[in-house]
Amino acid sequence: MGTPHIEQIRLVKTPKDAARMGREKTRPLRKDWEQVKDDIMRQAVLCKFKTHRDIRDILLSTGNAEIVENSPIDFYWGCGADGSGKNMLGKILMEVREILHHTYSADVDNRTVK
Repeated sequence: MGTPHIEQIRLVKTPKDAARMGREKTRPLRKDWEQVKDDIMRQAVLCKFKTHRDIRDILLSTGNAEIVENSPIDFYWGCGADGSGKNMLGKILMEVREILHHTYSADVDNRTVK
């Protein structure tokens, strides 16, 4: 926050490019990143699914199924190579699904989800 990095990343054309730039070791992390990363991811995921009805409907259509971020290289956001990862993205997706269920379930109940 408060650095030129935020604007440089914000202005790139694709989310993939932003992710790549955000992983560059030359860019500093927030000092409090370890304390705030889950809440930031939760806010971003919630915003994404509130904004895009098509993917919101897909997420809601999963019912109560467990969601696993099947990333063998990521032991924090994903399940890791051996399944022992924290799966934080999967957990956040399930939390967001519960929030959205209370807000948007009537939309899904009244039409067919593709």
